[in-house]
Amino acid sequence: MSDTSRPFSDTQVWERRRAAVTRLAAQVLARLPAYPGSLLLVEALNLLLARHLPSDTRTLLEGRKLRLCVHDLQLRFDFQWTSTHFAACRHEGELDLTIGAASHDLMLLLRRMEDPDTLFFNRRLQLEGDTELGLLVKNTLDAMEIELLDPRRLSPLNAWMLLKRRVAAGIGLQV
Repeated sequence: MSDTSRPFSDTQVWERRRAAVTRLAAQVLARLPAYPGSLLLVEALNLLLARHLPSDTRTLLEGRKLRLCVHDLQLRFDFQWTSTHFAACRHEGELDLTIGAASHDLMLLLRRMEDPDTLFFNRRLQLEGDTELGLLVKNTLDAMEIELLDPRRLSPLNAWMLLKRRVAAGIGLQV
């Protein structure tokens, strides 16, 4: 079969498959309660990010309520910084900052394959609420020299070792 007789390019096929998987995941994940997901997110943030936060950023984040929305998966995660770690929180009252994007765009952002300003100005990244807090979060992530989702850091063994150290220090799975 020649390439000209194929109805879709490989990229189009990949995009259709990704969209189908995203729709299926959204249907399943939308049925889950939000709070357990927030617990998992804050544990990941604590393992990957918390120790890299500058002290002035920690001070400015103290007690501020944040929400991460993954639009295509219909997920939201509520959390805050509590002096030494991120903690899940239930949505009560006003949020200080809501960050929203599609899962693919969030992955690009975390792997540093896309710039947050580009995503924002192309309306693929939304920030709502306290503008100064949004800039603080964006600039803090931009300034970090680490790739947050480096596959070597996310191996099961490395994740297990980090979690063991946190539990031994009395800060594992904070609620």
